[in-house]
Amino acid sequence: MMDPVVRRTWAVRGRTPIIRPKGRSREKVSGAGAFVISPKGRRLGWYLSLVPKENFRWPRLLTFLRHLRRHVRGPVMLVWDRSQSHKNAHVRRYLTQVGWQVELLPAYAPELNPVEPFWSYFKFGRLANFTPDTVEEIRHAVRREARRTCRSQHLLRSIASRCALSLF
Repeated sequence: MMDPVVRRTWAVRGRTPIIRPKGRSREKVSGAGAFVISPKGRRLGWYLSLVPKENFRWPRLLTFLRHLRRHVRGPVMLVWDRSQSHKNAHVRRYLTQVGWQVELLPAYAPELNPVEPFWSYFKFGRLANFTPDTVEEIRHAVRREARRTCRSQHLLRSIASRCALSLF
């Protein structure tokens, strides 16, 4: 959303920082993310797709999965929450065609979702107090942070370790 996530910050004593959002507060950027672990757990990756001004529904998810398939080779197991777009018949048919295995997380268990710590890291960490003028600025900032994060295997492991699921 265009409203900033306000967090504590350093400031000169007596000069409290004031954050003034400039954009319309109802605009947003929706996204899908994939945390990828190589079969032996040595290499980690983070892939995302961002859509400005609309919800991420099944047609976008299908496009994201097709792009992901180009980058990820070999057997794939998707660990998913119970989002409506994940249950769509077109998406299920595509996953059957490509032979990807799907494991659904229990309902209402975001602490088990390996993608949630990444969104949390971006939203509440790297992009806290960020006041964009446009949704394109949000999109650009999230992509920039995702690229920065992917350059460090140590950082990827650190973020992923916050997931309650045993991944490594």
